[in-house]
Amino acid sequence: MVGWGSNGGFQAVNLAVQFKPRRILLVGFDCSIEKGVHFHGSHPSPLNNPRQASVDRWGAVLDAQKALVDQLGIDVVNCAPHSRLTAYRRQPLLEALLDVPGLV
Repeated sequence: MVGWGSNGGFQAVNLAVQFKPRRILLVGFDCSIEKGVHFHGSHPSPLNNPRQASVDRWGAVLDAQKALVDQLGIDVVNCAPHSRLTAYRRQPLLEALLDVPGLV
């Protein structure tokens, strides 16, 4: 994945992909502002806060990368319980953390 998703979450996933991991866990990628603008609260003025249309676009861009990460052999797991992302398989975070071959 090489590109620009116009948000920090996309850039974090993009960076992780560059290291060619077997799996990436998405935590906090709810792609919605229903439960608040950010987990850390609103940005102070003069910084802008996202609108739902922007967040929807960000999610669509990340979902569109599914074919590429599959081609690279990377399993992306969406661990956000209220996520609007649709392309990646879902799994609760604790299960995903314990779902490591050879761990148990």
